[in-house]
Amino acid sequence: MRFSALIKTLALIVAICAWETQAMATDGLITIKSSFGPEDTMKRLEAEVKAKGLTVFAHVDHAAGAAAVGMNLRPTDLIIFGNAKGGTPLMQQVQTIGIDLPLKALVWQDEAGMTWLSYNDPAYLAGRHGVGEPGKAVVAALSGALHAIAAKATAP
Repeated sequence: MRFSALIKTLALIVAICAWETQAMATDGLITIKSSFGPEDTMKRLEAEVKAKGLTVFAHVDHAAGAAAVGMNLRPTDLIIFGNAKGGTPLMQQVQTIGIDLPLKALVWQDEAGMTWLSYNDPAYLAGRHGVGEPGKAVVAALSGALHAIAAKATAP
């Protein structure tokens, strides 16, 4: 059992190292290059969100919204998802974090045709709202879950 846990930990470290080479973070926004197009990335993302037992609350297709008013926008699709079990403890501590919950992820295509997945870093959000020590375990769990979901959605 311990050997299995060690192997899983090492695999996670390797995955994080590999993932970091294709990710960037700016002001609490984590952005990862996808190996798939926008539609496939979003389908994979939604499947992973659901596989983790999270609820998909909404999709916002910004490109479709732009098209509806006669404007062009490259693929830009937002998914809003979460779980009250994860977010409520943070809101119990600092209710203003509710403005940043549920979680969101954006799948978008740049001018060169590359597809990206972006999401807010839970640690950044916790700092923004002043979540204290009691919330650190929840923030770490959210960060790990988002990282795993994003990695599965974007990696071949």
